[in-house]
Amino acid sequence: MPYPMEGLPRQVTIYEVGPRDGLQNESAIVPVEVKAEFIDRLADAGHRVIEATSFVHPKWVPQLADAEDLLTRLNRRPGVRYPVLVPNERGLDRALERGVTEIAVFASATETFAAKNLNRTLESQFVMFEPVVARALEHGVKVRAYVSMCFGDPWEGPTPVSQVVAVGERLLGLGCHELSLGDTIGVGTPGHVTALIEAFGSPARLAVHFHDTYGQALGNTLAALKAGVTTVDASTGGIGGCPYAESATGNLATEDLVWMLHGLGIETGLDLDKLVSTSTWLAGALGRPSPSRVVQALAKG
Repeated sequence: MPYPMEGLPRQVTIYEVGPRDGLQNESAIVPVEVKAEFIDRLADAGHRVIEATSFVHPKWVPQLADAEDLLTRLNRRPGVRYPVLVPNERGLDRALERGVTEIAVFASATETFAAKNLNRTLESQFVMFEPVVARALEHGVKVRAYVSMCFGDPWEGPTPVSQVVAVGERLLGLGCHELSLGDTIGVGTPGHVTALIEAFGSPARLAVHFHDTYGQALGNTLAALKAGVTTVDASTGGIGGCPYAESATGNLATEDLVWMLHGLGIETGLDLDKLVSTSTWLAGALGRPSPSRVVQALAKG
C-alpha cells in the first residue's frame, strides 16, 4: 500500500540508461542480439524512454561498436523513444543516417574531466557541441545534454555549484531541451542536490543522474523530486559506471527507484515484476548477479 508524501510529483519519467551507460562499462563485449532483446524487454516492462546506444568511436568504447547494427535490429514500439548518445559531428552523421530522432551530448562541469573524457578544455567543449546541437535541431532532432561531475570530481574535489550552473545554462542556451545533472562519482548528498537544483532557478528542464557509490542515490533522488524534478535517470539492474572515472560505481538501479516511487504513490508506468525478470535474465547473460537490492530481494522471494 502506498504512503504518499507532500511536495512530491504525482508522476515521474524514468529515463532508462542501462543499454548505453550500463553496458558501456562491461569488460566483455555483449552480443548485439542480447542488447536488442534487453531493450525490447525494457519496453515490454513499460519504459517509454530507453537510451539505446552511443555513436562514440569504437576505439574509445568498443562495447558499443555495434550501434548501427543494433538500431536496425530494434523492435521499435509505438510511443517509445530510443535516444542515442553522440560525442561529435561524426557521431551525429552516423545517427542521422540511421534515422535517429533524439540524441544526447555529454559535457563536463570540471576542467580535468573535460580533458580526460573529451580532450577539451571546459570552455572549448562548447565549440564541439555547438555545431552538433545546431545541426541536430535543423534536422528536427531533439537534443538532451548530460553534465558530468556536477557534485564532485576525483581530481579536483567538490564542484562549485556556480560552475555547474554556468555549464548547464550554456547547454540549454544552445537549444538542448533537457539537462541531466550527473553525480558521476556518487559523492552528492540531499542538501547539495537541493542547493544545485534551486541555483538553476527552475527545475522544468532538469533531470538527475545519480551513482550509488556512497549509498546516497535514493536519498538524493527524493531531494530532487522535492525540488521539482520529474525525470530521473536509472539503469535496470544497477549496471554501469563511467569508463573514464575509476571511482564511479554503478548507476541507481531502476528497480530500487521504482520500489521507492511506487511506495510513495508516484506513477511510473513500469511493471516491477517484469523489470526484475529482465535484470535476472541480464545477470545470467553477463555472468554475475544484479547489484540491485530490490532484484536480490524479489528474485529470492
